[in-house]
Amino acid sequence: MACPYFLPIEKLEGNWLHAQRLPLGCGWKGQCTAPGHEGESPSEEELRQFCNLGYAHGCARLPRDRAWDSVRFGARALGGSEKDLANGRIQIRYICEHDHRPAAQGVLVFDAQSRCEQSHPDARLQKMAECFLQSYLEKLKRGEVEEAIA
Repeated sequence: MACPYFLPIEKLEGNWLHAQRLPLGCGWKGQCTAPGHEGESPSEEELRQFCNLGYAHGCARLPRDRAWDSVRFGARALGGSEKDLANGRIQIRYICEHDHRPAAQGVLVFDAQSRCEQSHPDARLQKMAECFLQSYLEKLKRGEVEEAIA
């Protein structure tokens, strides 16, 4: 689960315990979009403890009144093999949580060129989904994802 106010920009390399299990598939650098903190760049420690993990109650930037505490993602191939997505599409399912309960959910569908068929109205969630997709596709290439076709 990633912080809903985190706007990922580029991968954050380095030592991550179980990096492949991170909500966006790996660690990311980015910016805060919390009210009053838009465009601020969190420290590496904040990125590791809050931004990339969600439920960042210890983060000083996190607004008290918020709709979501975290966002989680999952992916699956549609109409083709995950080993050969040249003609297929990928479905990214997201769940936004508040107080450890689902608060919003939906699906974004991407084509083989990673273009989204219909973007999410929240640019942060859209960007997180695109980052998750990038990590997912890299794992597919390395053979780290089991095939699950819809």
